Amino acid sequence: MKQNKKLHLVSLGCTKNLIDSEVMLGRLQEYEITDESEKADVIIVNTCGFIDAAKEESIQTVLNLHESRKEDSLLVMSGCLSERYQQQLQSELKEVDIFTGVGDYDKIDELIDEKKSRFTPKSYLIGNEERIITGSTHHAYIKLSEGCNQKCSFCAIPQFKGKLQSRELAAVVTEVKALVAKGFYDFSFISQDSSSYLRDFDITDGLAYLIDAIDEIEGVKSARILYLYPSTLSLEVLGKILSSTTFHNYFDMPIQHITDNMLRIMKRGAGEERVKAQLNFMRHTPESFVRTSIIAGHPGESDEEFDALCHFLETFDFDRINIFAYSDEEGTKAETMTAEKVDKETINKRIETLNAIVERKTILSLEKEIGKEIEIIALGESSEHAFFIGARKLAWAEDIDGEILINENESGTELEMGKCYKAKITELAGENLIATVIAAA
Repeated sequence: MKQNKKLHLVSLGCTKNLIDSEVMLGRLQEYEITDESEKADVIIVNTCGFIDAAKEESIQTVLNLHESRKEDSLLVMSGCLSERYQQQLQSELKEVDIFTGVGDYDKIDELIDEKKSRFTPKSYLIGNEERIITGSTHHAYIKLSEGCNQKCSFCAIPQFKGKLQSRELAAVVTEVKALVAKGFYDFSFISQDSSSYLRDFDITDGLAYLIDAIDEIEGVKSARILYLYPSTLSLEVLGKILSSTTFHNYFDMPIQHITDNMLRIMKRGAGEERVKAQLNFMRHTPESFVRTSIIAGHPGESDEEFDALCHFLETFDFDRINIFAYSDEEGTKAETMTAEKVDKETINKRIETLNAIVERKTILSLEKEIGKEIEIIALGESSEHAFFIGARKLAWAEDIDGEILINENESGTELEMGKCYKAKITELAGENLIATVIAAA
């Protein structure tokens, strides 16, 4: 038995990685979780291998934890970076005791017991094993698929995660029902390209079936889909979102750029006209929230292309925009475009310009909430100040769309963290909305 043994786990990168980390925690429940890595018997770093900054963070985290770990502890490196560079890392990172990639999360207990490295050549899909949800008692991420069939010029993910592997709809429904039984009521459905869900089962609009199935589960109060893809998103799916009783009109569609030429170079599969038509449809739906992502400095991005992108971002009513600086990824089409590379100084200047636009668009979006009565989730002490209770709008995604500060409670009852309330937005302080709770939801 391992009751007296301690586990320290660091999950880096995206929320898909977080789900995989939660699967590992589910397999290692006999360990006591500790925040003090130097006291842990087992240390796991679930790495990200998507962009240069993430790779550097993963390696540095492993090395830092090795420096402070106790004698006879096990250091495990798992996840995307480990999968992508498995031979190189096993050769060079002698500090690590066990290496594993993206196919053995549900076997992590076996690997630790055997003290063996292993790389199953197919990405792991969640089955019926228990996950330990971290960081929330009300919200959970649900993974729809692994891998990706897209051929974006800048992305290496299909190289080490393979082609699209959708989870069966019945498995997704079973997982959601099990989490509802534990008190979870708010769900974010994610994958690399959520719009392609079930296409590997020859089902074109799998999200439509997902939405219908989740709507029928009693206890699901709130849901949203993350990472829609322009070339695979259909009007039928958009219509299903609009008519859903549980899914918010929340549209997270990374467009990466806007001109036909750049979308062609990036191999995005959809041109400017289609992208703008989809965004306009989203924007004009009731109570909609529109989020996107942009890559700055991709090879071939001229000054004129960049100016066109800036103009579009300035004029379209986005609620949130993520900005990424282009970086070469080994084995991608963009890496070979040496004659059309944008220098780092220019990329950095473009990032500064885009960040200024993002700040303005975020403020404009937040200002639209002032005076509205909305549904919020009380989350606990605010990150801004101990005198405020932190909250988020129920429709917003966990962690990424902002924090609402509750400064008054007129509901007549003591606030319970993780519960929903009706609140009135009274003002904007910096980039935080201020709210007064007026009633239980």
